[in-house]
Amino acid sequence: MKMQFQILLAEHYGMCFGVRDALSAAESLARQRPATILGELVHNEVVRQRLAGVGVREGELGAESAETADVIVTAHGASDRDRNRWSEAGYRVTDTTCPLVRKAHTALAQLVMEGCSPVVIGKKGHVEVRGLVGDFPGAQVVLSGEEVEALPFAERFGVVAQTTQPIERVEAMVEKIRARHPQAEVIFKDTVCHPTKARQEALDRLCDSAEFILVIGGQNSNNSWQLVEKARKRGCRAERVTRAEEVREHWLDGVKMVGVTAGTSTLEESVEEVTLHLEGLGGKRMSGPWRKSA
Repeated sequence: MKMQFQILLAEHYGMCFGVRDALSAAESLARQRPATILGELVHNEVVRQRLAGVGVREGELGAESAETADVIVTAHGASDRDRNRWSEAGYRVTDTTCPLVRKAHTALAQLVMEGCSPVVIGKKGHVEVRGLVGDFPGAQVVLSGEEVEALPFAERFGVVAQTTQPIERVEAMVEKIRARHPQAEVIFKDTVCHPTKARQEALDRLCDSAEFILVIGGQNSNNSWQLVEKARKRGCRAERVTRAEEVREHWLDGVKMVGVTAGTSTLEESVEEVTLHLEGLGGKRMSGPWRKSA
């Protein structure tokens, strides 16, 4: 007997304007002449395949050279040092850095100019975080209580956040820094992006109704995994998939309501593909928000 359950889509989900613009710019350039992207444009395997389909080659930001005269800085951004290195080596650089990531770079640079010791709340090694701290060798990256405890004292801390971190976690980390160094001045600039906040808030509302949350996003997508983590903290079962064939039927056993959302680098067609697959398994799409993104 086929399962029967309802499908409820989050009010806000999927690809944000920064990713859409980056993808459009990369595809437009590739149609004109050969280009190499310096890393993953965004952390999504479907987008990666789409770019390969129009001839975009893959390279690394830290490499010494590229196969083409045109190179593309990804939506995650890069340090001025890396960007200038490619330009000075004679490459034509197309910069697809998300404007909200650029805003975080500007905020951190301003804090340093004001004499603050720079701190980034984010995931060490993440490409966006590497870009943020790349021009400031003394910058500290923290995401846990242990890392805050190890933070050396400074009279003034200037704090920004990786744009895809949950704002609740960021605010908690700022308070930990203040508690760890009560004599210091801690200046916090909120650089968590609006699309991330909107998707996190929409997930909260989704968890009020759904028992199981399905997040559509890339394996390496930080903001997609943050949605999974938040749903689980809310008491919902939650899983992440990139494509419809990754959905496991046993996840849906006994479920009456499936909540569907997607990370900020997920294509609209991926959301539709997974939703149609759920309908094929016995799901009925509820009327309500659909194709809403920011």
